[in-house]
This record gives sequence, C-alpha cells and structure tokens, in this order.
Amino acid sequence: MEFSDLLINWYWEHKRELPWRETTDPYKIWISEIILQQTRVVQGMEYYHNFLQHFPDVKSLAEAEEEEVLKCWQGLGYYSRARNLHFAAQTIMEKHGGTFPLKHEEVLALKGIGDYTAAAICSFAYGQPYAAVDGNFYRVLARVFEIETPIDSTKGKKDFYALAQELISKEHPALFNQAMMDIGATVCTPTSPNCQECPLQNMCLASAHRRIAELPVKSKKNSSKDRYFYYFLIKGNGQTYLHRREENDIWKGLYELPLVETPAPMSIDEVLAFAQGTKFSDSFSIRKIDHVHASITHILSHQRIHATLIEATADFHPQQNAVYKQIPETEMGDYPVSRLTEILLGDNFS
Repeated sequence: MEFSDLLINWYWEHKRELPWRETTDPYKIWISEIILQQTRVVQGMEYYHNFLQHFPDVKSLAEAEEEEVLKCWQGLGYYSRARNLHFAAQTIMEKHGGTFPLKHEEVLALKGIGDYTAAAICSFAYGQPYAAVDGNFYRVLARVFEIETPIDSTKGKKDFYALAQELISKEHPALFNQAMMDIGATVCTPTSPNCQECPLQNMCLASAHRRIAELPVKSKKNSSKDRYFYYFLIKGNGQTYLHRREENDIWKGLYELPLVETPAPMSIDEVLAFAQGTKFSDSFSIRKIDHVHASITHILSHQRIHATLIEATADFHPQQNAVYKQIPETEMGDYPVSRLTEILLGDNFS
C-alpha cells in the first residue's frame, strides 16, 4: 500500500474532531489556520469561536476598527497575524468583491498568507492538490525517508516540498494534509513518538536504523536577546495612563503603561536618569515611587523581556503631540494589551 493510502486509512480511524474541519468555507479555514500558526489547538479553539462570533465573514472583519480586531486577538500573541488578517480582509473586499479568491496564486498574494497557509486553504476549501508543508510534514518525511538535509535550509525547504507534492493524494488532498498534521501532532511527535501506533512504521527508515531522535535536522540555532522594560503605573483621581505602541516592534498597535526601556538592568534612580530627555520625562514629573514590584521575565520567540512594574505618583504635563492617553481606571479593560501587560497589572486590569 502506498504512503498516502496508509496515511489516509489511518486518519479515518484516528482523526481529531475539530470545528474548522466541518466546513469548506475558505474564510473560516483561513481564520483557523492563522490562529493555529503559533497557537496550540486547545487554546486556539476558544479564540476561533470568539473571533467568528465577532467577525463572521470577510465584510465584518474588513469594516472593523484595528483596535477591535486586536482586542479580540488579545492573549494569542504574534499580533502581526491579526493586523495582517484585517488588511487582507480589506484587500478581499477591494480587489475580489468580498469573495475569498479561488486561485492559489491569488490566495498566496494576500498579506500574511505564505506557502503553507495558501496550500491549506486551497486544499481544505477547494480540494486543490497543494501540500500544506508545516513542521509535522518535515518531521514525518525526515524520519520515514531518513532525510538529513536541514529543514531550515533553502535546499531542505525545496526538497521537502517537492517530496510532499509528489506524495500527496491527488484525489483526496485535504485528507492527506489533515492526516499528515494529525500523525505529526499525535504519533510522530518531536519527542517520545509512539512508533508502535504509526501506520508508516514498516517503511520508516529512521525507525529501522534507530535514528528517530536525530531527525529532522536543523542547521540554525535561535538566538535570543534580552530587553529591560520598566513600566510605570501612575494613578490618581481614578485616572491612569496608557500609550499605543506604533514602532515596527513587538506588540505594534497594542496599549501599554508608560515605558522606559534600558539597555541593561538598572536601579529606579538610574532608570529615571536614563529617561531624561525622552517623551516619558517630558510628560511626567515623578514625585514619589510608591511601590516597585519584583521583576518578571516574559519569553517571546527570540526575545526575553525582563519587566518591572513601578507604581508612582507623578505630575502629568500634556504635550502637543501627546503619546500618553489619560483614561479612567475602570476603562483599562477596554483597550487591547499584550499578555505581559495583563500579567503585570493583575487585579488592576479587568
């Protein structure tokens, strides 16, 4: 029996029941795929239903305010995904009359959609034979065919895609892609794979040669940098202050407390001295430090954020081009913020 037949037969018996598999609506499939790019299925399920409740179709998403979309996305991280969804929905309205494009190249041209997502949408929604090559594909193929080419190399990406495209069932491309995702997620896992339950075991070269743990191969190691954030919670008369991140950096478009970022860990006096001449010192005169919370470390994909929350009493000096927004404390929960800000604020955020 061929690779794809073994895989699809296994899938019929062991497939996971997921809501986005119950539809061929390309919009809903698109939303699910973007959510699941950097999110576990269990967590993504709740966000999927909530997002569709707020934005049931392309039109409602395109017409929404960016802040509304980001608020709905809050807690998922990688917020560029939400901004790209919003932008792409507007493109679909403007260039495709509100109808999700049918052609693979038109789907691929939408902002935030890469080769994997385009293949997933086109195979699941339209039955087109495009292999949705993700981490599960790389792992399964590397082990079954004992491929040592690094999966993060240009040659590796090209070779793995060509092999996947050769193996995909032309009659049932959606089933093939879903089966590859499920077997990678539940059987051929990164660690402690359940080889005894794998329908591909008899043809798996890595299993035969006891090389499962060695594959797939990666050539690059992720480097992570440290950043030091000092957030100031300045409250008075039932008011507090937030500002919106606009730079091309993490959490663009989200709100946070007034921030001083330093190149290294500093004492509070050093932080205030470092902030001289910045928008922060132009806008606030710190009169008293009320409380300094213990620093916490927030891990992102390539960054470690060392964050300290400082409660302070200060005078506010509104600027002509103000970056800080004075809001009632009771309205803090109305603004989209990063998960780190939620953690720091704790009971202050609701």
